[in-house]
Amino acid sequence: MLLPRPSEKIREQLVGRVRALFNDVEGGQKPVPPSDNALFERDSPIRLVHADIISMMVGGVRGLLLQMLHPHALQGVLDHSDFRSDMHGRLRRTARFIAVTTFGEASEAEKTIARVNRIHRRVTGTLPDGTAYSATNPQTLAWVHLAEATSFLEGYLRYVRPAMPYAEQDEYFRQFAVIARKLGADPVPETRAEAERMLREMRPQLHSSPAAKEIARLVLSQRPEGTPIAVQKLLGTAAVDLLPPYARTMLGLQAPGFGALPARAATQSMGSALRWAFRQ
Repeated sequence: MLLPRPSEKIREQLVGRVRALFNDVEGGQKPVPPSDNALFERDSPIRLVHADIISMMVGGVRGLLLQMLHPHALQGVLDHSDFRSDMHGRLRRTARFIAVTTFGEASEAEKTIARVNRIHRRVTGTLPDGTAYSATNPQTLAWVHLAEATSFLEGYLRYVRPAMPYAEQDEYFRQFAVIARKLGADPVPETRAEAERMLREMRPQLHSSPAAKEIARLVLSQRPEGTPIAVQKLLGTAAVDLLPPYARTMLGLQAPGFGALPARAATQSMGSALRWAFRQ
């Protein structure tokens, strides 16, 4: 029996580590197999963007930081999430949702969306000023979706395909809107121009707060089990680098400055290595 070549061993190790990071291996969870009966066709923009691990990790951190600037989204996390004690679990569940709804069987995607909707109906409460909030509020869901969609795409444009045609970027928003509407979000952008306009229009709803800054510090400092410290810091720096300046200011974060250049180069290199490892 021939032993695998060294490159094959490295490939297997990288794939194994990444799969363990995104799947509850101890609980028997396995990666979501890509389906031809998914909500979206193979090689369509949403599947290309959501398939790239590193850009999605950077975009995911960026999106979460943006989401915490919305008081309703923030309070829901503070009141109903075990984020402080199980950040890895929360991020892994989010990644699983994206994987199932993007690549999985359409029937499984619908079941997953329905399950999230049931959970959202239980997430209610009041803000510190007494204002009621609910995770089913269409505008709150719209901000959560907008933060995710723009962040995932920005990560992809920065680290994978800077020259992605605008028509494909628009199609990405149209496809992701399908999931957002099933979750109850409204309004939902269907083009990049609409997304940029919504970001400007929703900005007055965003607020800086000690709680938002605390969550930002947790997101950037807590390390998922098995992730090297250097990798965690690298991804955090890349995410902060991608944030709009106003968001960094509101979250009390410093722009990476000259440190952004080596972080970009290292993130690019890491992304290339993982794309090589997962290439069949």
